[in-house]
Amino acid sequence: MKPAPFDYLRAGTAAEALETLHQCGGDARILAGGQSLLPMLNMRLARPGVVIDIMHVPEWQRIETTETTLRIGAGVRQIALERHPGLRQPLLTAALDWVGHAQTRSRGTVCGSVAHADPSAELPLVLVALKGTIHLRSRRRRRDVAAADFFTGMMATTRTDEEMIEAVSIPTARPGTGTAFREMARRHGDFAIVACAAVADATTVRLAVAGVADRPTAIDLPADPATRDDALDTFAWSLDARDDLHATARYRRELVRQIGRSVMQEAMQCRA
Repeated sequence: MKPAPFDYLRAGTAAEALETLHQCGGDARILAGGQSLLPMLNMRLARPGVVIDIMHVPEWQRIETTETTLRIGAGVRQIALERHPGLRQPLLTAALDWVGHAQTRSRGTVCGSVAHADPSAELPLVLVALKGTIHLRSRRRRRDVAAADFFTGMMATTRTDEEMIEAVSIPTARPGTGTAFREMARRHGDFAIVACAAVADATTVRLAVAGVADRPTAIDLPADPATRDDALDTFAWSLDARDDLHATARYRRELVRQIGRSVMQEAMQCRA
C-alpha cells in the first residue's frame, strides 16, 4: 500500500520543528529513523497531515556522557549508540543486540523506539529497569518524565500532541551494581515473547519485564533468594498477560518466573 497524502518538512533547526509541531499538534508526526512510522504510513494506520523530519537538526544528533548519566538525543541511531565508545552501561549494551536486526538498527533511532512504545520493545524495557528519564520538549516548555511513568499502555505514553522526545537519559553503571538481560523470541531480532532485565545491588534486585503486559513493568525485590522467589511468583501471576499467536498468557507468566529468576541471579553474580 501507499501512504495517504501528507506534507513533508525537513527541519533544519529545533525551533523550526517545534514551531510546526505546535501549529499542527495531533496532525503532525515526527520522522527520525522511520522504522516504525513508515510501515504505519504505508498501511494507513497513521494519516498525518505533515511529517516533520528531524534528522538534520544538529543538536539532536548528540550522545553526551558524564560520570553518572548517558544522554541520547532524538536523532541518534541505534547503531551509533551501539558503537559509542563511552557507553558504560552493560545492560544497554546487552539489550541493543536484540533490538530488531542490523539493518533496522542502522536506521532506527533510540528515541523513536521509546516514542513508539511497543510493549515488546527492548529499549523502553531498559529505560524502565534503569529508572531512566524521558526529556520532552514543545515550543513552550521542557519537562522530564520518569520512564516508569511515561508508558501508559499499548503504544501509549504521557506525551502530548505538541511535544516530542528531545532525548532520553539513563544512569551509567555504578560500582557494586550488577545487571543482566535475557529475551525469548521465535528468532533473534523478532519481537520478544518475554524479555527480562535485572539490576542488582547489595539489598535489592529490580526486575523489569516486557512482552507480557501492555507496557514494560518493573518491581523491586529483595536480594535474599529465600524471600525473592515467592515475590517473583506473585509478580508474574499479577501481570496482565495476553494470548496471541506466539504464546498464551500462562506461558508468558511461566517464562517470567523462569527467565526472571535466572537474570536476577546473574545480576547478583555480576555485581562489581
